[in-house]
This record gives sequence, structure tokens and C-alpha cells, in this order.
Amino acid sequence: MRIIFAGTPDFAATTLAALLTTEHEICAVYSQPDRPAGRGRKLTASPVKQLALQHHITVEQPLNFKQETDREKLARYQADLMIVVAYGLLLPQIVLDTPRLGCINVHASLLPRWRGAAPIQRAILAGDSKTGICIMQMEAGLDTGPVLQRAEIPIEATDTGEQLHDKLAKLGADTLLETLNNFEQLQAKASPQNDAESCYAAKLQKAEANIDWLQSALQIDRQIRAFNSWPVAQTLWQDKMLRIWNAAMIDHHDPKAIPGTIIQIDRDGIDIATGDGVIRVLTLQAPGKKAMPVRDFLNAHVLKAGDHFG
Repeated sequence: MRIIFAGTPDFAATTLAALLTTEHEICAVYSQPDRPAGRGRKLTASPVKQLALQHHITVEQPLNFKQETDREKLARYQADLMIVVAYGLLLPQIVLDTPRLGCINVHASLLPRWRGAAPIQRAILAGDSKTGICIMQMEAGLDTGPVLQRAEIPIEATDTGEQLHDKLAKLGADTLLETLNNFEQLQAKASPQNDAESCYAAKLQKAEANIDWLQSALQIDRQIRAFNSWPVAQTLWQDKMLRIWNAAMIDHHDPKAIPGTIIQIDRDGIDIATGDGVIRVLTLQAPGKKAMPVRDFLNAHVLKAGDHFG
């Protein structure tokens, strides 16, 4: 098939890399405009754009598809199919109708659960036991189209957002290639979603990273795992904002301990009381420093039982 690929971050680049190993023709790649990145805020191409240029594929970067000239350019590629993976734009119906076989999306959830921008992290935060990939025929609504193919994996008790992202990126690429091998038959049998079962995976906000120690250890553990590697769970300590990268729930109960209080410290972890249970912090980061295990953090900072976080 003659394919247009639309995507922006690493998650999408994994799928593009897999497509490049097939006999399908990638006639163009669409990606978000270059954005400032890093300490110098230098304009930086997306991972998808970088990969496309390495393979000498034409890259288009419209701000949106409101301009007729951008829509006409898309049509001139005469694509059979447009594959969209974490592109970052809602596509209007006129764009969805342009390729001969329409547009499909590789989405990182078991639709209709977790429609929206952050399905991976929301699934961890909610305590879901499984997640997966859906290949969906795109409609004008947000992740509402019928599903051609799905694949699921368990969410392990220790999975972080980054780890689950990487698992789903590979699963998404593999599932897409399977779908393309039998595409028109699967398209004809696509299953409509039940809107009544849907929930919204809102974009992550930095404010969500602030730990409320009144919550249970279970919920805080999910928060720390979900927000690794962005925006990273954080808490105040001596007027400093510490980022907590890794932690674990432990079997310990002290009903007299005030949530947020350190109840025990050793070089393997810092045990902190919560509203229900205890969290052992394993890896943390001081402002301006790298993330480090507790044993290294204690070499440069003095903490003691009774100190308070938050």
C-alpha cells in the first residue's frame, strides 16, 4: 500500500521504524512542527521527523489542516491509507476522507477505556490490571472509531509509565503490521465502540505530580509509577522540592504516625507514613541534581525519623 504516516514522539517512531521494514511505500511523513527543547531551548525535530529524514522521506509539518493548501498537498500524495500514531492533532473529516482507505490510529489502550492524550499513565493511576493496543478506524470524534484489531498485556505491579510506554510501543508496531497483512477484511469487520463504557485520559498536568501524603500508600505508589518519567512525583522537604522516581509499598502499620512523616531510615530506603500504609522511597532527586538511590542521597543530606514531607 501507499501510506502516509503521521506521528510525533518516540512511541510513534517505533511504529514508523517497523513500517520501514515492510514492502509498503511510505510516501510522506507528517509530524508536529519543531519545538524548543533542552536547556538551550533550541528548535528540535521530533523523533518521527528525525527517523523519516534518515530514510530520505518527505516530511510535512502543518500547524493544522485549516489551510486549503495543506489539504490539497495531502491529497496530491494519493495515499491508500494514512496511519496516525500520537500525532498531536485532531484531524478534520475532510482529512480523514482523503486517503482511499481512510485513516487508522494506533492507540495505547483497550478502547473504549481511556480515550485521550494520556492512556498509559491513566491506566496505572486507576489501578487497571491490563491495557493494550487498539487499531482504530478514525472518525472526527476523539478516539471514537470502530476497532479493527486489539492486543492486550497485563499491567505489572511494578510497571512505571516509561516501562509500560516501551512495552506498548512495541506491541503497537507489531499489532499494526499484523493488521496491514489482512487490512481490508479487518476493516470490513471493524467493531463499533460502546460509548457508555468510555472514560477520558486527560493530558497530564505538572500539578498532578504533587504527592498528598493523606492518600493511601497504594494510590501514592501508583502515582509515583505512573509519573515516571514525566512529570515525576514530587514532595516538599525543608523548602526543597524532591522528585521521587521509585518507591515501594511495605508491610508496616503505625496508626499514630502523621501522614508524610519519616518513620524509619536506612541506606536502602526512607519509610514514610501515608493516610493508609507506608511507602518506602528508593530513588529520589534534589533540585539541580541527578536522580540517585537513597544511599547516595544520604551521603549529601541529613534526614532523620520524625522529619516531615509535604
